[in-house]
Amino acid sequence: MLASLRVRDLATIADVTLELGPGLNVLTGETGAGKSMLVDALALLLGDRADRAVVRPGASRAVIEGVFDQVGTGVNARVEAAGLDVQDSLVIRREVSRAGPSRAWINGSPTTVGVLASIGESLCDLHGQHQTLQLLDGVTQRTLLDAHGNASADAAAVRSAWQEREHLRTEQATLRDRRDEATRRADWLRHVIEEVDAAAPGPDEEGELEQEATRLAHATTLAEHAHAIVDALDGDDASTRTALGRAERALNALERVDPAASEWRTLLDSAYAQLDELARLAADYARNLRDDPARLAQLEHRLDLLATLRRKHGDTLADVLATRENAAAELDLIDSSVLDLKVLDRRITSATHELDRLAALLGERRGGAASRLARAVTRHLPSLGLASGEFTVRLDPLDEPGPDGAESVVFEVRLNRGMEMRPLSRTASGGELSRLMLALKLVLARHDHVPTLVFDEVDQGIGGEVGMQVGVALAGVAAQHQVLVITHLPQIAARADRHLQIAKADRGGVATTDVAVLHGEDRVIELARMLGDADDAAARKLAGSLLAAR
Repeated sequence: MLASLRVRDLATIADVTLELGPGLNVLTGETGAGKSMLVDALALLLGDRADRAVVRPGASRAVIEGVFDQVGTGVNARVEAAGLDVQDSLVIRREVSRAGPSRAWINGSPTTVGVLASIGESLCDLHGQHQTLQLLDGVTQRTLLDAHGNASADAAAVRSAWQEREHLRTEQATLRDRRDEATRRADWLRHVIEEVDAAAPGPDEEGELEQEATRLAHATTLAEHAHAIVDALDGDDASTRTALGRAERALNALERVDPAASEWRTLLDSAYAQLDELARLAADYARNLRDDPARLAQLEHRLDLLATLRRKHGDTLADVLATRENAAAELDLIDSSVLDLKVLDRRITSATHELDRLAALLGERRGGAASRLARAVTRHLPSLGLASGEFTVRLDPLDEPGPDGAESVVFEVRLNRGMEMRPLSRTASGGELSRLMLALKLVLARHDHVPTLVFDEVDQGIGGEVGMQVGVALAGVAAQHQVLVITHLPQIAARADRHLQIAKADRGGVATTDVAVLHGEDRVIELARMLGDADDAAARKLAGSLLAAR
């Protein structure tokens, strides 16, 4: 429930706070006082697009803040899913800047307009001229019918079954495309496999071959360097081993005087061992090196073959081998797809039967709901100023079930006797649409989980006894929802549980909107004004009678 709405610096509104309550809340006032601007402010609060031009002259930004009480678990779940704090009340704030971007907060945390819109649709249902036009949309009509027939779960089951069937069809089409592509490429795929298998490369072979080829190409030079190492270690002329011998003799002398120096012997012995091993390795390396032109040519030929494979089938030999495996898998697909496609055909047939079954059940529910909804709405039309009105729901069968069932839903209406039934979208005026929406709300109130309903222009083109009946109808909806109505009719205003008056005055050369909650005599005076003359005794008496009759 919307507990309060504060609006600052929005068009003619300097700073206004609406304190609302349960039941029927009515906003009245002279034309142009700013009543509809308050509804526009609420729409902005709930995620509507912002226009910088709405900022009040002289102000840098417009600010709208709403407090919602008793929001319910469904709304709290959406708030939590958006990563926002859940509190006892829901506080939403929206700023529209004249110079910068629009900003929004929920319970003090920044959020996006998209999140506002998602949460807002569960908080408030606005039925101004623009919003009521949604009634002309086929999706809205289908949703309303399913709500009336308790068929929303059936509709969700149909959509799920259709999505499952379409997923299988997509999988089938993809597999067929892959099979057809593999069939077209079969000769090439076999060539790839044969070429790679004939070469039989190892994933690390190329590096090993390149290392061996480099050694063969520089065998003489490498052998000279290896012999130089051996000579440096074991040669007759000032070899490293001779230097170690001198070091050992010196260490022996040290040990005789200072036994602590014996700790160095491990290091010296290690040096001897390391030099011996190095000399052995260098000698073996030099002994194994030899010129082998035939082996070098063989290596170069093999490397050329591997380079050709990489150029044709991958950047590395590992990629070449992966290409070969992929080619084999594609060839296997030609054979395995026959069985896989048969399995998919059976699954699609089964999914189609299930979709047909669920769509038929949904269609039966819709058929019964269409008749009940048509009768119920038609009963309300005379009391809402559509004396000869008749409402029907037409179900047009589709060629095959789709995501929304096996039929389209079309709301039709006949507003004058003797005329033919026509789709709602081609018949009703703005005021008639508002009253048709009200009739639908009367019928669907028990299915509607949105706590707050807002009606603007619902009284367009009516008066007298019809206005009285519209007031009764709104009060009936307000028994199950919080209702906010903007009206020019005293018959509707008199039904209010809470009556707010909107007035416009000139402050400092700028038009300014004010709001006041009316009680007692003030309310009588406002109703008398709406009847024609606030100072007329007869008008005041009639206003009192309207209040007494509520």
